[in-house]
Amino acid sequence: MSTIGFLHTADVHVATFDRLVAERAPELTTVHEVRTDLLDAARRHGLADASIGTGIAHSIDALERGGADVIICTCSTISGLAERASAPLRPAVLRIDRPMAAGAVREGRRIAVVAAVESTVEPTVSLLHEEAASAGVDVAIDSLPCFGAWPMFENGDLDGYHRFIAAHVDGIDESYDIVVLAQATMAPAAALVAEPTRVRSSPVTAVEIALEHVR
Repeated sequence: MSTIGFLHTADVHVATFDRLVAERAPELTTVHEVRTDLLDAARRHGLADASIGTGIAHSIDALERGGADVIICTCSTISGLAERASAPLRPAVLRIDRPMAAGAVREGRRIAVVAAVESTVEPTVSLLHEEAASAGVDVAIDSLPCFGAWPMFENGDLDGYHRFIAAHVDGIDESYDIVVLAQATMAPAAALVAEPTRVRSSPVTAVEIALEHVR
């Protein structure tokens, strides 16, 4: 039986990703590592903080010992570092937002990036530019942050968090073809916006790519 491992920086992701896997492949098992300290360190000190790389390595080791055949890092702030930590003879470590970014640059030429924490902005924008270059397309990418939502998340008000984000997205100019929700925690807001067809989030596409690795 195959196992998908998850490296999270928030506890709320455990139930979300267990559900997504169970809906698509009930025969699979999951294993999780939750490291809230890694996002905290990135926000305080930046991604160059050595403790982040060390923490990612320890988490990958733990997930591998737990039987993971493939690993998804669900935090967009640190997922680039996690992806680069993947080694040829170990389980692949997937960046949660890469499939979303690849789809976004295929589908639109003017892209708005909405993030609720500042540390996620640069990694997401850089990833979109990387995917656009790989696809050979020209895109215009603007960061339209929604930092005011994050205190609601930190206080456990997920409904308020998602509604705040949805209201922010509804205020984004219609000239943007695609609105990218940079963090996995933001995904439920897509169902609350007036024009959900232009909104992209990361959890579902990441799980689907992971399933391709284990089937």
